[in-house]
Amino acid sequence: MPELDTIRGVAVLLVLLFHGFGFRYGLKGLSGFQKIFVAATLPGWVGVNLFFVLSGFLITGILLDTRSRPDYYRRFYIRRALRILPLYYAVLVILAVVTRTGWVDRRVSWAFLGLSFFYLSNVTALFGVAMQYGVLWSLAVEEHFYLLWPAAVRSLSRNRVAIVGLAICIVCPCLRGYYFIRGYDTGTGYTWLVADGLATGAVLAALARGSWGTRTRMRRIAAMCFGASATMFTAGYPFGIFRASRLLGLTLRETALNLFFAGSIALALLLGTSRWKGIVNRPRLQFFGEISYGVYLIHMLVFDLENHFLTGSFPQLSAVGGHFSLMVLHFTVVLVFTVAIAYLSRWYFEEPFLQLKRRFEENGKQPYATTELTYPKSA
Repeated sequence: MPELDTIRGVAVLLVLLFHGFGFRYGLKGLSGFQKIFVAATLPGWVGVNLFFVLSGFLITGILLDTRSRPDYYRRFYIRRALRILPLYYAVLVILAVVTRTGWVDRRVSWAFLGLSFFYLSNVTALFGVAMQYGVLWSLAVEEHFYLLWPAAVRSLSRNRVAIVGLAICIVCPCLRGYYFIRGYDTGTGYTWLVADGLATGAVLAALARGSWGTRTRMRRIAAMCFGASATMFTAGYPFGIFRASRLLGLTLRETALNLFFAGSIALALLLGTSRWKGIVNRPRLQFFGEISYGVYLIHMLVFDLENHFLTGSFPQLSAVGGHFSLMVLHFTVVLVFTVAIAYLSRWYFEEPFLQLKRRFEENGKQPYATTELTYPKSA
């Protein structure tokens, strides 16, 4: 399913542009096209939601396709560990070093690193420790999903997997609403507040492997997801859904986003197995998709290093706010170094571990759902 690498590429570029422009500098001092461009990067944080839905879809599909294997748990956890852990722990080591050399202004405590070692970076606030490297929170959520979801898929029927996923999609918004009413922090990325993104992808994977896995019905799923998402955003506009500033808006914004991205994945699968596959098989985006894990993990650290060395060597470049050309210069430098490091990491550090991971791959070429969505192409 190479079209899903395109989606990964879109997701990581959304996050990269968000952190490189809107999040880093804001709109102050900008006007015209420059202001429009930077404002367009502000919603880029939704790339994380897209990653969640995509991950829920892919991981649940893998689990459903392999749950009859006697080595089900061993195979899954070894493959996940070989894919995720080497680079993740390498980044923790790098953070520990560079934040104590004076090369970056970011402070990363031993307490935060220790909690992150056990994938608790999204709940550090519960331990009185501030979030000190933001991108790690979403990886913690993913790891909690990897820890708990395989047992559920192994013990439940495919239909019940979908039902449990739907239940999570209901419970999480309710908890977000409860947190809002009680005045609790809802922006910390607690797993129980954001797991509905992964659950939405899981429901899509379960449907794709049953009677709904035909092209006609997958089109209906995509249409229903887009329709429900558009309805929520339209009806929720007066209630602050875009800024999550009021109860209903905060409760349903993530749900509306998850539905939109589920529809996007379903549509990408349909287009990717049709004569229109060129629309979703974009080599440049797929390139970013292949290195997306490395890009996501290191890009904030590269921003820190660039800010220290470039502005330290050229103080005249430090007053970036309101100067679009300087924003573009800083972003270009970071983009080049981030892509170069992520590419080298992917092929010279991660690849040996991935070679070990592939020993646990299926002997078959494609999962059941992919062949279901491939024929007939004229449908």
